[in-house]
Amino acid sequence: MAETLKLDDTRQLDFDRDMVEQAYDRWAPVYDLVFGGVFSKGRRAAILATNSIGGRVLEVGVGTGISLPQYASNVRIFGTDISEAMLRKAKARVAGLRLKNVEGLAVMDAEKLEFPDCSFDVVMAQYVVTAVPNPEAALDEFARVLRPGGELIVLSRVSADAGMRRFIEQRLQPVVRQLGWRTEFAWSRYAQWIAKTPAIELLERRPVPPLGHFSLIRFRKSQIAAA
Repeated sequence: MAETLKLDDTRQLDFDRDMVEQAYDRWAPVYDLVFGGVFSKGRRAAILATNSIGGRVLEVGVGTGISLPQYASNVRIFGTDISEAMLRKAKARVAGLRLKNVEGLAVMDAEKLEFPDCSFDVVMAQYVVTAVPNPEAALDEFARVLRPGGELIVLSRVSADAGMRRFIEQRLQPVVRQLGWRTEFAWSRYAQWIAKTPAIELLERRPVPPLGHFSLIRFRKSQIAAA
């Protein structure tokens, strides 16, 4: 059943898994061409942060695998995505570039990850939080599969909490939902999620291109989270 995303007191919006899956299946043939350069600086910053930690990495929303060649050779990566068409391109990239550090690629729902608790040293989510029906549920899953002391690295658009930009974002949402993402997910919702997730602490939030509307956000899971 579709989640109902409340935009204001009078308007509501359906945003469900099937819609997102179909949208990204459509994007698969042209995704690298359309978004590869636009998001390259943010992607590079996120991967540099990941490489500095090392260990076993889960990249949620791996898409066409455009990030995979940029990981350090000593980092072990498992990639998931909701779109089979995207993953076919990722698998071809892994094979063509002989990326030995990629453990596997699998179709998986970001809100229902099929991994045991505490499986990864880093969970990387690039442009995923605004492309799932229930962002907080996805964030909960990222935290669940993260090992104590590990980092959750989120690269995403962060919408406005108020003002004219917020008004415009709300009005654009019914249009862009067909493209597979939401225009609204404000920092206040991250703050509320942190407040109710005591095992998670915010390490860093910094703007990345393009347009100043995107952020690289780093969280750490407490060492005593599993106690």
